Order: sequence, then structure tokens, then C-alpha cells
Amino acid sequence: MLADQLSGNYRKADITPRQKAMLDFAVKVSSHSHEISDADIEAMHEHGFSDEDIWDIGAITSFFSLSNRMANLLGIRPNDEFYMMGRIPKS
Repeated sequence: MLADQLSGNYRKADITPRQKAMLDFAVKVSSHSHEISDADIEAMHEHGFSDEDIWDIGAITSFFSLSNRMANLLGIRPNDEFYMMGRIPKS
């Protein structure tokens, strides 16, 4: 259920303020990286993220942004098994 909430609109999902701050930062890295400022880093620190945590969040977000853009460019569609991950109980 949480995955569906997050994919639909993480701002309305049942997550902590810290998790929301992390996702807000990740969205900004992905969509408006040129606007990242010291204030964004400080906001992350206020939510308890270390510099290493912030680096990891930014690096993972950047990697997924790159790979998703490449997949879109090449018209790559995830396989059917990907869409069913977490939706079918394991036997």
C-alpha cells in the first residue's frame, strides 16, 4: 500500500516528515538540480541527514534520473515481471 501511495503522490503518503524532506530533496535534484543551494543542504541537516546521507540521496537520484532518461530515449519498456513486483504474494 505504501508503494502505491508513494507512486501516486508521496506528499500525501503515510511517511514521516524526515522521509518527506528526503523525497522533496530527491525531486529537486531530479527536476531542478541547478537550484540546489546551501539552504537545501541545511534543511536536510535539520532533518538529521549527514553530508554522507545527502551525497547518497543525490547520487542515487542522479543515477536513476540518468538511467530513466536513457530508457525513455531508447524506448525501453520494463519487462512484465517488473510491473508485478510486490503485487503477487511469494509462494
